[in-house]
Formats: sequence, structure tokens, C-alpha cells
Amino acid sequence: MSQNKSYSYFITGVILSLLGAICFSTKAIFVKLAYRETDVDAVTLLALRMIFSLPFFAVSAWWATSKSSNVKFTAKQWVAVALIGCLGYYISSLLDFIGLQYVTAGIERLILFVYPTMVLLMSALIFKVNINRAQWIALVITYVGLLVAFWGEVSFVGKSTQFYLGAGSIFICAITYAMYIVGSGKIIPSVGATKFNSYAMSFAALAVIIHFFIANDNSLLSLDFEIYVYSFLMAIIGTVIPSYLVTQGINRVGSDNAAIIGSVGPVSTIVQAYFFLNEPIHMMQMSGTALILTGILIISRK
Repeated sequence: MSQNKSYSYFITGVILSLLGAICFSTKAIFVKLAYRETDVDAVTLLALRMIFSLPFFAVSAWWATSKSSNVKFTAKQWVAVALIGCLGYYISSLLDFIGLQYVTAGIERLILFVYPTMVLLMSALIFKVNINRAQWIALVITYVGLLVAFWGEVSFVGKSTQFYLGAGSIFICAITYAMYIVGSGKIIPSVGATKFNSYAMSFAALAVIIHFFIANDNSLLSLDFEIYVYSFLMAIIGTVIPSYLVTQGINRVGSDNAAIIGSVGPVSTIVQAYFFLNEPIHMMQMSGTALILTGILIISRK
């Protein structure tokens, strides 16, 4: 690959990762709107999200498998795809939905985005990936920005037991999502981004649906109309589209760089929460936003 093509390939990955992070950030907004306007619980909302998403992933999986260039999964790859998919979009999503019952959308996204540090550390400790100087500089700047924004946000929220329960759930979600990013970064080059994403998300969707029928006696056919609307929008805008954008981004820039670039997510959530949820934006949030974008620009230039 020539230098110009290599540069273009990387920049395309940066753009895809950014768009994916912004689309993913809409998920918290739809969840908070559903909680605010209906009495839906976390498991039901997550089940509907996956039910609406599953047809898209199933068709995509069939299409990827039917291509002449398709290479069949080995037994180990089937297991890896299933485990990674369930880790990232079943366990992580469930913890996230539970946490969003108790904290604002802005705080959820800020806590969740401790995961890039975990991605870099896991990559270095488990797979002996070399973390270069530019990545560390970008990481430090990004997380100083996140810390500033988080401090400004949390000072306006009462610290109740429920707040800490929600924050703790989302922090564990960040750990499991980091494991998903690292795992997907290792398996995507060998199986392909689209095929991996389609099957991983399909496995996660099936796990969520099974969880719902085991843990919940409610019917999915007699809910408020608003719940179906928010679930469908969450499925398309906040799940299907960004999942493919992010996997393609990881394929081009690597999981560690994609994690840092994705730090724009909290910024996007804070802005959307202001317009759709009437959550205030404070000066410290804006200062943190500037630092986060600086970190993303550094890693993009590199």
C-alpha cells in the first residue's frame, strides 16, 4: 500500500470512528427519554433494542457468508465471536441501561469513557502491544479533558446511594466494553469487520432476548407506543449504523487508536442531552470538550 493510500485509509478510519462514536452517543439520549416518558424497565428496553436490530445483523451475516471470498469460521473463531459479542453488547449494554436509571446521560458517557485507558493497558499487558509516545500524549490530554468535564457535571448532581449504584454499574460496563474492543481488534483482521460485527451482534441480541424471557413475565406486545419508537430509533441510529462504523474504524486504525478517537462520545452526549433532555452545559464541560478534541486531533495527525 502506497504512502498516500495508507494515509487515506487511516484518515477514513478516523472519520468512521468519529461518526460511530457520535451515533453511539444517541443511545443514552433515547434511553433517558424512554425512562422519563414511560415506566419501561432496563431489561425490556434492551430486549426491544436488540429485537429491532437483529434482522439487520442477521441479513448482513447471511450476505457476508454468501460472498465468494468468504472463509468459514473455525470452531475457536465461532466461540470467540460469540463471547466477544455477548461481552460487548449484552453484558455491557445491560450494565449501562441499569446505570442510566440513576445518573444523567452526560455523566453516563463520561464514566463510560474511561475505557480507552483500559484498552491501551490491556493491549500492552496481554498482547504486548507497544504504546507509542503520541498515543500516550493524546490519552493524557483526552482524560484530563474528561476529568474536567466530569468534575463540572458531578458538582451539580446529588450524590445519593442510587447515584453511586448507577455510576458503579457504568464503570463496570466500561471495563467489559474495553475487553470487547481489545478482543474485536484481534479477531477482526482474520475474519473481516462486517462478518465479525454481524455475527457478534446477532449472538448478543439472542442472549438479550433469552435473558428477557427468563427474567421477565411482561409481554413485549402491549407496551406504550413511545417505548417502541425510542427502541427502534435506538436500534437503528444508536446500534446498527454505529456498530458497523466502529468495526470498520477499528479495522483501519486499530483498537487502541479507535478507543481514543471515540472519546468524542461524551462531548456528543452532553450536547445532545442539553437539547433533548434539558441537562445543563457548564463552563467546565466546555473546557473538557476542548481538551478531548485536542487529543483526537493529535492522534489523527499521527
